[in-house]
Amino acid sequence: MNNENKKNERMCFDTIGGATLMSTPLQPLRFVVDSLISQGLHVLAGSPKVGKSWLALWLSVTVAKGEPVWGMRTRQGTTLYLCLEDSRLRIQNRLFEIMEDAPPSVHFCTDAFIIGDGLDERIETFIDEHPDTVFIIIDTLQMVRGSGYDNTYANDYRDLSVLKKLADRHGVAILLIHHLRKEGADDVFNRISGTTGVQGAVDSSFTLIEDKRGSGKAKLSCIGRDIEYREICLERNEDNVWEKVSDSREQPELLSDAIISLLSAFMKTASHFIGTPTELADRLFSQSGDKISPKKISQRILQNTDALMDSGITFDIRRSNGKRLIELTRADGDDSADKTGTTPDTPNIVPIDPVCGGLDTEALPLGEASKASGYTPVAVSGALPHTPVTKGA
Repeated sequence: MNNENKKNERMCFDTIGGATLMSTPLQPLRFVVDSLISQGLHVLAGSPKVGKSWLALWLSVTVAKGEPVWGMRTRQGTTLYLCLEDSRLRIQNRLFEIMEDAPPSVHFCTDAFIIGDGLDERIETFIDEHPDTVFIIIDTLQMVRGSGYDNTYANDYRDLSVLKKLADRHGVAILLIHHLRKEGADDVFNRISGTTGVQGAVDSSFTLIEDKRGSGKAKLSCIGRDIEYREICLERNEDNVWEKVSDSREQPELLSDAIISLLSAFMKTASHFIGTPTELADRLFSQSGDKISPKKISQRILQNTDALMDSGITFDIRRSNGKRLIELTRADGDDSADKTGTTPDTPNIVPIDPVCGGLDTEALPLGEASKASGYTPVAVSGALPHTPVTKGA
């Protein structure tokens, strides 16, 4: 093989340019409990007998019924609760305490299997048999790790990565019930039992700590990659259900569907809009009174292509003259109507996204530029096509 062939076959990264990435519609992260529990792997840690299992049981049933969790909407679907420290009799007794009836879409199992030795395969089988599965709870993590393993960072990270990959592959949320160390710490999350590999492998960490042993009052501290830090004060009622007393998140960020609703209402009064994210945020604020970050508007539009299309709205996000522009068009709008915002004949400018091999994508539409770079967007059907730019124009 000559040097030229070796050069052509050299390995390279599959990259996407920043400007292209910020203009490409992608599938948004799905939440099982809005703004709290997303698809992925999570850990809930607390002291023994603090009420973690009562909370886990209530969550599994509430999500299966599609009812709100502390005022936050849930994504209804099949749930699986692996209650590995309990018997069926105990679970039955607890179910009768917290509710009158349980839906058929919540499933319970008291048989323990080990990560890498039967557990992951059985979870895969369950999801295959119940394709609408959204939430799996493993109570406790210790029960699925077996005995005789070394408590090291590498082992903690390796074991939890198996479950993390499984959750990501199927788009479900897996919640691990775990324990806290007895000793205190300035950072409550440093009390989670095990090495920092546990927190490193999960997407979110939750700690449930009672104000005083037996008080029935506790604080749920929450932190994660896809959620904001928050503290939710809870109190256990006479039915052993944890109820919200207060939430440190005083002004929750508008969720995706709320922003889509605002955009739908806005576009009912205008068939067409073109302007910067800031200008759109100002227009929405003047109409609804809801303050939205301009950055969040662009993100929510790009990640909710299908919802916008269902609302009869098409969009285009591009850069022109150094500014990011958002163009919204109502499907039943009159093309002859007055256009709102900047002039519609502003040329679309697609940034150059250099790729291995030196292909120049400047003259390609956004979707084609992405394909040429080896990147295929998850969903691009909601965006209006870009007009190719002629070099030197």
